[in-house]
Amino acid sequence: MRREERLLAAMVDAVDTLVDDFDLIDFLHRLCDRCNDLLDVSAVGVMLADPGGSLQLIAASDEHTRLLELFALQADQGPCVECHRSGTARLNIALNSPAQTAGFARFAEYARQAGFATTHALPLRLRQQIVGALNLFDTRQQDLSATDAGVAQALADVATIAILQHRTIAHGNIERAQLRAALSSRICIEQAKGILAERWNTTLDDAFDALRRHARAYRQSLTALCRHLIDGSLDTSTVQRP
Repeated sequence: MRREERLLAAMVDAVDTLVDDFDLIDFLHRLCDRCNDLLDVSAVGVMLADPGGSLQLIAASDEHTRLLELFALQADQGPCVECHRSGTARLNIALNSPAQTAGFARFAEYARQAGFATTHALPLRLRQQIVGALNLFDTRQQDLSATDAGVAQALADVATIAILQHRTIAHGNIERAQLRAALSSRICIEQAKGILAERWNTTLDDAFDALRRHARAYRQSLTALCRHLIDGSLDTSTVQRP
C-alpha cells in the first residue's frame, strides 16, 4: 500500500476502540508496528500513566526496546519521561550529544549500548490531558522530517483518543455493572423483607428495620444477610424483632 493508505489504516484502527471488546494492548502493539512502517524508525515504545500519575511501559516493538524503556522508568529519566511531564514533544535527539542528553545521560548511554543513535518522544495528549508518551528510536543518526514529525504526532493523537475512549467504555461498563448489582440487591432485599414479614406477621417496614439492625450488629452486608434468609441458611430466630 502507499504511505497514505497505510496512514489511513492506522486511523481506522482507532475506530475499533468504539466496541466493548476492544483490546488496548493489541492496539498499542499495532501502533508500534505502524510507527516502524510509516516513519522508518528502528524501534518504538509506548508508556501510559497509571491512576497515580506514574508512567508504566505498555508496549514495545522488541525486547531490547522494552528493556530500555524499563530502564528509563527505573532511573526516572529519558526523553519519554520528560515529554510526559512537560506535554511537549522532544524530537531529533542525538544520543551521542552531551548537550541534547544533559538531563538523561545514563539513559542515553544505555540507549547507545542498545545500538540506537537518535530518539524522539511525543506526548499522548488531548488538550490538557496527558495520558503518556510515544518514544521512537533509530539506529541511524538522522532527523525526522517535518512531514514525518507531523505523521508521528497524528499517530500519537490517534492513540490518545483510542486510550481515552477505551477508558470511557470501561468506566461505563463498571457503572452498568454497579447498577445491575444494585438492582439485584434491591430485589433480594424486597424478597427477604416479604419472607420475614409473613413469618412474623408484621409489616414490611418492621421486617426491614430488623434486618438492617441485625446486619449492623453482626457487621454483615445487608444484601448477603437477605440472601442467607432467602436460601434458608439464616436462622431467623436469631434476628431480634422490633
